[in-house]
Order: sequence, then structure tokens, then C-alpha cells
Amino acid sequence: MLKCLTFVVFIVVATQHAAFAADTASSKQLSLLEIYQLAKANDPTLASASSANLAAQELIEQGKALYRPTVNFSANASASQTDLKYTGAGFNAFRNEGRQNFEGYNYGVEARQPIYRKQNLVQMDQSKTQVSIADKQYHLAQQALILRTTQAYFDVLIAQDKLALIGAQKTAILSQLEQAKANFDVGTATITDVNEAQARYDLMVAQEVASQNEIQIAQRAIQLLTNEIPQTLATVKSDIQVQPLNKAMQDWQQVAFENNLNILIQQDAAKLAEQEVARTNAGHLPTLDAVASYGSNYSNGGTSGVGNDLQNATIGLQLQVPIYHGGAISSRERQAVLNKKKALDDIEIARRQTDLDTQRAYFNLDTSIAQVKALEQALISSQSQLDSTKLGYEVGVRTSVDVLNAQQQLFAAKRDLLQARYAYLVNIIRLKTATGIVSEPDLQDINQQLVAAPQ
Repeated sequence: MLKCLTFVVFIVVATQHAAFAADTASSKQLSLLEIYQLAKANDPTLASASSANLAAQELIEQGKALYRPTVNFSANASASQTDLKYTGAGFNAFRNEGRQNFEGYNYGVEARQPIYRKQNLVQMDQSKTQVSIADKQYHLAQQALILRTTQAYFDVLIAQDKLALIGAQKTAILSQLEQAKANFDVGTATITDVNEAQARYDLMVAQEVASQNEIQIAQRAIQLLTNEIPQTLATVKSDIQVQPLNKAMQDWQQVAFENNLNILIQQDAAKLAEQEVARTNAGHLPTLDAVASYGSNYSNGGTSGVGNDLQNATIGLQLQVPIYHGGAISSRERQAVLNKKKALDDIEIARRQTDLDTQRAYFNLDTSIAQVKALEQALISSQSQLDSTKLGYEVGVRTSVDVLNAQQQLFAAKRDLLQARYAYLVNIIRLKTATGIVSEPDLQDINQQLVAAPQ
């Protein structure tokens, strides 16, 4: 009985220890870089792009195969029944007539080696261009994941900070509400002060519920990337220093024109379209193949009354000269020329869109830098205003509504400053994404601005 009880106690202790370990693991704070590493391993969009890229690599082998020999084997077997009657003066008595059954089979092997096929040569070059496009598309997906991870990460921080500020504001309003009730009870305040504080408190309760919902939604956005919901995330340092832009907008635009992957992809697409024009033009050219074949044909009977056993080997050259194909080749030529023109237009579209994205990201980053500096000063001013208003309330020259308004302004300044700092960090990644130079070291730089959140 004692052994059994000891065993049960051991199971309970072990279970509690495992549960504690699981809770500790789930509550581990994750940094931006750690979330990105999880996203790289679990994001289905990146995985899809990786599979597409690996599939595209096979185009190289398929292109090489166009100038490699092809070998085909064919065979068939048959059983026949005939019923033959001869009529007329030309009847030959030595020929068999009547019903007959006979069987036969044949097989053969043919090998063909292209010697000159201009279409195949161009198609081999096209396969290299298609692989180049696929590589850039995969790299583009990697850059997009960096931006998506950064945006999702700071969306969670914004929602968490908003909830924390609402909680702090609710506590401050509750203190003001209790003070207003006490003053009303002793006759030094009106019911209006109580009602105003109560209304503000009830509004904070409603906003708190909405903010909790925002956190849940923001966390699910990270789950989409990592396949797990983060419990706690490292937050931004309170003494973060924003850095001014070190390049003019024109310099960023030039970097974008040289490095943006959307532009480079469209340039490759235009090259592919030009190669397609050359391939369709080659449809008018002759082709030359080396052909070798071997066949065996056997039959144990036939309408002539005799069978045969034939082996045949052939080797030679086969020349084909296209003369007329119903106008299909000329139509494909015209189509290829128009597709080339479209591809050139698409390059211009990509350049203009990249230019717009770069300017937008530049202005947003420049604005967020200015906002952080302005809001830091606004926070100091709001704190001073709240202190002065509280003092005025104590001496009777300010009302409780003035105190509530000052508190609300202070918390709004704190919220706006936090959001501006997050926007500053996200806009750094957004500008580098627009120019096509964003990479994992950029996340490492931002990760240095993070610190473990208080538990």
C-alpha cells in the first residue's frame, strides 16, 4: 500500500513538473529575430515559393534534353482469321483459299539525335532565363517574409501596449472616481464630477474589451507565419534613439531601380519574350536529325499463304523543311512580337510602381522620425500639464474634469509615442524592401532595439 501511494505521489509530482516546464516554455519571451526564424521554418507562403523554385530548376535539364538523343521501343502482336475465295479466270490453283488462322508480331527500336534544330537551341536559353526568374521570385518571397514578420510582430506590441495603457488609465480614472465620490459625500464636489468620472471609467472598460480582441487578432497573424501563437514578445527599449535618414530620396530611388526584384523579374520576362520571338522565327528553318532504327517482323501465315520473318536495320539523316503550316508559324511570330512589347511595358509599370513605393516608404520613415521627436516632447509637456492640473484641483482652481482630460491627454501621448517608435522600425524595413536590399541583418539591427518585457 505504501509503495502504491509513493508511486501515485511520484506521478503527480512528475506531471506537475512537466506542466510547469510546458508553461515555462510557452511563456518564453520571443524576439523579432526568433519569430522570423520560426516563420522561415513554418510559413506556408515561403514554403510554396521554395517548392516552385526547386521545380523551376528542372527546366535546365529539360532544356538540355532537347539536344540529347531520344530512343523509342515499340512492339505489337496480332492474331488474324481470313476467309478467302478466288474468282475469275486469273485463279491460281497453287494459292490457298478458304478459312485460315495465323499470328504475327513485330518490334522495333528507333534512336534519333538532333543535329540542327534552332528552336531547341533557343529553348535551352529560355530555360536558363526562366530559372533566373524563379530564383528572383523566391528571393522576393524571402524579402516579403521579412516585412510581413516585422509588421505582424509590431502589430502585437501595439495591441499589447494599448491594452496596458488602457489598464493604467482605467486605474487612474478609478482613483479619480473614488475621490469624486468621497468629495460628493462630504459636499465638496457635485454629482457631475462623479458622473463624469464614472462615464470615463465605463468607456475604458469597453475599450479594454476591444483591445483584448485586437491582441487576439494580432497574435493570430503571427500564428499564420509561425504556426503557433506567441505568448509574450520582447518590447522596444524606452530609450530608443531614432537615426536620421543618411541618404536623399533620389539616392534611394536609384538603389531601387538597380536592386528591386520586381523590376529585375520584369527585365528577365522581357528577355524571355525576346527569346520567344527568336524561337518562333526558327519555325521557318529546316531541321536535321540523325536516325537509326532496327525492327523485326514475323508472321506464320497470310493471305498469300506464306509467312515471313524479317529483320531490318536502318541508319541515315532526316531533313525536314517547313513549307506551309496553315499560317500558324506566322501567327505565333506576330503573337511573340506583341508579347515582347507587353513585357517592355511591364518593365515601365514595375519601375513606376517601385518609384512610388520607394517615395512612399521614404516619406513615411522621415515622418515617423519627426513624429518620435515631437511626441517625446509632447509626452513631457503632457506630464507637466497633468501635474499642474492636479495641483490646481487640490487648491480649487481646476475641476475633476480637467484632471480627467489631462490624464487622457497624457495616456494618448504615451500611446502615440509608442506607435511612432514602432512605425519608425517597421518603416526602416519597408523602405529597404521597396528598394530591394532588405535582408536578415536588418532584422538583427532592429532586434538590438528590443528588450525583455517586464513579467
